[in-house]
Amino acid sequence: MSGRGAGPNAETAGRMVEEVLDRIASAGDRAACESAEELVRVLMEFYGAAFARAMDLLRHGPDRPAREAVAALLRDELVGGLLVLHGLHPEDVPARIAHALDALPQSVESTGFDPATGELRLRLLGSGGCGCGDSREAVEQAARDTLACLAPEVAAVTVEADAPGPVLLQIGSGPPGASPSAPDGRPPATTAP
Repeated sequence: MSGRGAGPNAETAGRMVEEVLDRIASAGDRAACESAEELVRVLMEFYGAAFARAMDLLRHGPDRPAREAVAALLRDELVGGLLVLHGLHPEDVPARIAHALDALPQSVESTGFDPATGELRLRLLGSGGCGCGDSREAVEQAARDTLACLAPEVAAVTVEADAPGPVLLQIGSGPPGASPSAPDGRPPATTAP
């Protein structure tokens, strides 16, 4: 996604803000802590209102390039993450999960999302579905990283092990040791002694 490498993502920035607030709180100055929390709240409201206005202008613009710009903004990790953070992302959780999964280098499909627990279950597709522990762990980590901004509702990612494939049977022309069939498929005629 285009937001990668462009500075901190929404998850990192949120963590940094929490760390600063924790440091202020640990200093023991209650008034300073309350002022810092109020400052964060005011800035969030300000930026949220600005993002809401920008999205409204882009979505309701008369031209197609504006609608295409909205689609690009929604799929961008940094901008999309900020829109989610401010409750302005117009897509629902399943759509945001699908967009995040599309950005993964591995082909995966969702086999279910449980909103109560936040668990997303995935299955590897194609040649990636070898069931190897290391590849599953790598896919889980990549999915968690991508979903952190666009679908923070996902609290856990589990890549399901592949189900064993069907057993292949060799089908012969008859039971072992039987004589071959006649060209028309019927068993050969036997002659009496």
